[in-house]
Amino acid sequence: MDEKNGIMDEEKNEKDNGMKMAEAASAEQDGAGKPAERNAEAGRFGADGAGKPAERSAEAGRFGADGAGKPAKQSGRKRPARGFLAGLAAGLLAGVVITGGAAAYFVSADGIRISRADSNSALNTASVSKLEALEQRIAQNYYYADDVTTEQKETGLYKGLVESLGDPYSEYYDTEERRKLEESTEGSYYGIGAYVGSDEKTGYPVLYKVIEDSPAQKAGLEDGDLLVRVDGESVRSVDLDEVVSKIRGEEGTTVDLTIYRDGQDGYLNITVTRGKVDTTTAAGRILEGTDHIGYIAISEFDEVTSEQFSKALSDLNGEGMKGLILDLRDNPGGNVSTVVKIAEQLLPKGLVFYYEEKDGTRTEFKATGKHAFTKPLVVLVNGYSASASEILSGAIQDAGIGTILGTQTYGKGVVQSIYDLKDGTALKITTAAYFTRNGHDINHKGITPDVELAFDTDAYRKDGTDNQLEKAESLIEEKLK
Repeated sequence: MDEKNGIMDEEKNEKDNGMKMAEAASAEQDGAGKPAERNAEAGRFGADGAGKPAERSAEAGRFGADGAGKPAKQSGRKRPARGFLAGLAAGLLAGVVITGGAAAYFVSADGIRISRADSNSALNTASVSKLEALEQRIAQNYYYADDVTTEQKETGLYKGLVESLGDPYSEYYDTEERRKLEESTEGSYYGIGAYVGSDEKTGYPVLYKVIEDSPAQKAGLEDGDLLVRVDGESVRSVDLDEVVSKIRGEEGTTVDLTIYRDGQDGYLNITVTRGKVDTTTAAGRILEGTDHIGYIAISEFDEVTSEQFSKALSDLNGEGMKGLILDLRDNPGGNVSTVVKIAEQLLPKGLVFYYEEKDGTRTEFKATGKHAFTKPLVVLVNGYSASASEILSGAIQDAGIGTILGTQTYGKGVVQSIYDLKDGTALKITTAAYFTRNGHDINHKGITPDVELAFDTDAYRKDGTDNQLEKAESLIEEKLK
């Protein structure tokens, strides 16, 4: 969930991990890397690639850094670490070093006083001295030292510090990564049109959802395909952000993918021509074979999703809808402000969800109940339903206004704050935990469906049968009797 200027926006961490879009910022997860499960509808709708579990961005109290300041050169022996280590003090802290014997400390741009003697600080005389020694050794002996820029080494420092937290949702973004993060909620992008996750058994990225009518689908890619190589380079155990950057590209360019498909002998080589992928994230229809059961699929919660949902719901009501199936399968999350707007159109008066910060501060998000949905409702979920999807499905379950059907959801119940730094980079760290309407902590647990039913992949591949959707239809019919 991202909170920017007081509005909670969930970065799809999720770009931040489990789930990502091959064309945009990725969904970040706790490392479970659930394998591809299904694409329930041939007409599922694509997202812009933000695909990330709940995060939030805080403008207040941002940890600024201009990354520019470098100390003056000293006379005498050349010290190659100087330019590199400048980023540690000026780039990371954006402040000044104030010395005073044992009381030396840094002052950040926010006025945060960090003692160099603080046992919890990695910035101390010993660590800085060791970094200087390490860089000097690299400069003198590393065979490819001339190929590594000062900027790359500084970025490595910052990323290493954040990675030391051991938190899969915390991340340092360089300027290019921050730009891509911004692009991820614009509503359209250029790429192949497929969601990418991690297959924990093989270590390879997996296409867990290929968007209908996308370049990926037109080229023959399918849900569940494992990515072995991208443009001839192995992507096994490669960070998903890097995989995403390899797959993305300008419209009209091509990317060569080597994939492994279950049931096929050997590898398949598929060339995909990148193109514009429009991001309809919510759309509805009356299910075929009925004249009264509505169906709305939400692929993720982007800025445009609440308006798309409102239109779909209004159109279905105009067509005489008597019951609704809301499909949140494979939905990795999105903007929390969006999910709250959608919840307002469904929930009775009361909480949607709330989150608590480290100091115990509690922030609540409520529905007025003025637009409460009173018709039979079934919500479809699976192991890729995460974050904002879990907020909505959990609220519906807690309010008792619908039946949750499918398999256990992903279980991401923590909040990240994104702090924009002065040099165009950013820091994302976990800052809070969120809870469902009735106070349930779903982190690493997920939402347990009221009706548990695994997706029949074989039946779907054979003739397109969606057993979960069929069960949802039958539940609606029972409620209408």
